[in-house]
Amino acid sequence: MHTETISYQADGLDMRGQLYTPSGEARNLPGILVFPEAFGLGAHAREKAERLARLGYAVLACDLHGGGTVHDDFETVGKLMGALGAAPQRIRDRAQGGLDALLARPEVDAGRIAAIGYCFGGTMALELARGGGAIAAAIGFHSGLGTAHPEDAQNIKGKILVCIGAEDPIIGPDMRQAFEAEMRAAKVDWQMHLYGGVVHSFTNTEADARGALDFARYDAPADARSWAAMLGLLTEVFAPG
Repeated sequence: MHTETISYQADGLDMRGQLYTPSGEARNLPGILVFPEAFGLGAHAREKAERLARLGYAVLACDLHGGGTVHDDFETVGKLMGALGAAPQRIRDRAQGGLDALLARPEVDAGRIAAIGYCFGGTMALELARGGGAIAAAIGFHSGLGTAHPEDAQNIKGKILVCIGAEDPIIGPDMRQAFEAEMRAAKVDWQMHLYGGVVHSFTNTEADARGALDFARYDAPADARSWAAMLGLLTEVFAPG
């Protein structure tokens, strides 16, 4: 396993991502962007990125706030995410910065790139796709689904998968229905997987420690099922020919 800190610019910020590859000599690898939860690039996203690299992918775990900053409290994160949500182009710019950094790597096959994301990171993956990003798939886990520009779904080039807790209090039926309508109108190749009895942050083993179990709670079966769904789609979009 080879790991390397990657510096890049995005949305006027100095970003610090972490690159993971099976070895330092690998070439022509499918590339995957991993966008973290709203708190920033912490252990959760890094662990997912490393797991993917061990499967043979070149993976860039992307910075969110600049400087590799990770926030700890909901209040700070809520303000930051509110500001970004009001300016979706800034979300796309941060995602595109990560994509450009990954594409610049000699290990990566530029024709085989996917983006995955967790919580707000899932929003980033979807906005990258809506902005016409050259990615074969965008995959969101407990991902925000809404956008200020649903008409931009016509720009999506790849396939879409979102994995959502059916009891997630911030991604309710109305939001899911609006997302379905958006995807259908744009004739996107899309999937939505719902997990019964599951709330937000179900892939993060540290979610319970935040003490808001009705909002965010780890769920091992949903974590495993959504990971398997992602691997299936990655195999599909990266298959030869």
